[in-house]
Amino acid sequence: MAIVLGRNRYGKAETRLVHVARGGDSHELADLNVSVALSGDLAATHLTGDNAGVLPTDTMKNTVYAFAREHGVGAPEAFGLLLARHFVTTQPQVATATVSIESFGWERLGPHSFRRSGDLVRTAAVTVTGAGAQVVSGLKDLVLLNTTDSEFHGFPRDRYTTLPETTDRILATAVDARWRHATDDTDWDASFAGARDALVAAFVGTYSLSLQQTLYAMGERVLRERPEIAEVRLALPNKHHYLVDLAPFGLDNPQEVFIAGDRPYGLIEGTVTRDDASPAGAEWYL
Repeated sequence: MAIVLGRNRYGKAETRLVHVARGGDSHELADLNVSVALSGDLAATHLTGDNAGVLPTDTMKNTVYAFAREHGVGAPEAFGLLLARHFVTTQPQVATATVSIESFGWERLGPHSFRRSGDLVRTAAVTVTGAGAQVVSGLKDLVLLNTTDSEFHGFPRDRYTTLPETTDRILATAVDARWRHATDDTDWDASFAGARDALVAAFVGTYSLSLQQTLYAMGERVLRERPEIAEVRLALPNKHHYLVDLAPFGLDNPQEVFIAGDRPYGLIEGTVTRDDASPAGAEWYL
């Protein structure tokens, strides 16, 4: 039996970067969490401790800050592409560089005043190899809720099933969505805003017979409205709301008073893709 080294990578995780663009009287604020992962000809450090090909992770952190100063920080996808291409082109032992970014929103209050916006976190993951680049945009923690227009019935039952069927329920979720682009040359901010708006519009406009049906409607709408996007992956936790029994207090409850459940919760996951989309890179499946 032979024992061999399998797939591996290393990098610097969660470098916090706040960048202020001070052009004129009105400032621009970027608040990022940047993670870098490199892979390639790195067997020696694992097998013999030879670090000749191991770019220090501290250097990766410093590169993030230096690039912010030298190039500025625009869309997270563009900043990620800049960093990933740098590592692949300057380090011959590196075959693949992946830069993952969380972008935290701030709402403008004045020319140089801001308030943290907590409605969602924008994400981007850029993977660069010698063959090209794959850009995956996304968002997480987008909490959506419909107070009606949601049903769930007709499901199989066995001896352990206690869930009643319903033709009117609250449907709530915290959207975790990723979408890969057909090209690495696009208007990233406009594309993100359009995809986000399409997700929300589909959730609002779909009369839901299941959260699975809503998931497909959300992905389909993104693809119909954003031709630059090839595929959408969604993870939708079902944030359950339970009707409170007020009968002990002599009160009815016509779908007005609920307990917001915490856990356990249903988790619905799925991918919606164009049938002619080019194959995804390996990083899409991580």
